Amino acid sequence: MQVKDRVLAALEDQRGAYLSGQALAESLQVSRSAVWKAIRQLRERGYPIQAVSNRGYCLAPDSAILSAQSIAHYLTVPDLTLEVHEQVTSTNTLLRQRAEEGAAEGFVLAAAAQTQGRGRRDHLFFSPPDSGLYLSLLLRPSLSAREAFLLTTCAASAVAQAIEDCAGIETQIKWVNDLFCGGKKVCGILTEAALDLESGGLRYAIVGIGVNLFPPAGGFPADLPEAGALFPERPQGLEARSQLAGAILNRFFSFYPHLAEKPFFEDYRRRSLVLGQEITILEGNKTRTAFALDLEEDFSLRVREADGTITTLSTGEVRVRPTAP
Repeated sequence: MQVKDRVLAALEDQRGAYLSGQALAESLQVSRSAVWKAIRQLRERGYPIQAVSNRGYCLAPDSAILSAQSIAHYLTVPDLTLEVHEQVTSTNTLLRQRAEEGAAEGFVLAAAAQTQGRGRRDHLFFSPPDSGLYLSLLLRPSLSAREAFLLTTCAASAVAQAIEDCAGIETQIKWVNDLFCGGKKVCGILTEAALDLESGGLRYAIVGIGVNLFPPAGGFPADLPEAGALFPERPQGLEARSQLAGAILNRFFSFYPHLAEKPFFEDYRRRSLVLGQEITILEGNKTRTAFALDLEEDFSLRVREADGTITTLSTGEVRVRPTAP
């Protein structure tokens, strides 16, 4: 780890408090000049580091720059590897490369913007700078391809709980992977996996999470009428992205060792946006209407078809039909 990264970690750990150059040099076992150089490099990257004679250096409490150190400040989960970028093509795409290179479970790749963000059904995921949080988790679970569904539902519940923990905003889940607040979509989840053809299990899985924190400059595109954000504008005095990233990881990895027991099932069900609603089911280029009855234990959706028959959906996409005025 470079000196500037170690200095940043120390400042993040004491965010809002002053650390003298001498104290930093002694704790990091480097020279005062190395500390000064690191501070200069961090400032050049945009970190709001204050310096006061006879007091030292201080990272402003409302620093909004996403970094591995800023996320780690909020983490209670051990043994995660964090890699953070200002902008990437797609966190899922880059993490798949890391997975193929042998990266271990618990590798987390996050970014403040994506140029080629992806959603389900090959849709683009709008990921402009300075408005959202985009992160992907590398997992190597002992699951069958069918059971990979648990990773998406686990992530959905974890993100919903994290949003309420950090922002106090009530969050609902649209089966199977979209989160809504105030009637607007604020988060999408994309789970991708590589299969072991001999065993039928997963070699690895990548869970990608994109959260809209603030409206982008100019607003959301007209072709995304459902899109919304958690906050109408950037909150003052809150480093929302790092705090939310830490909360998501804490929640997800508290559930993950217990996937078989589905400890998040009741929370996921309680937050459902579709249960008790008329829905449209999308299957390829075809659609049909049904009534969403309940969730099965495997998170498949039990529906009553238009002809009265009861069926279950294990995959696919649904939309809630608007209520007639």
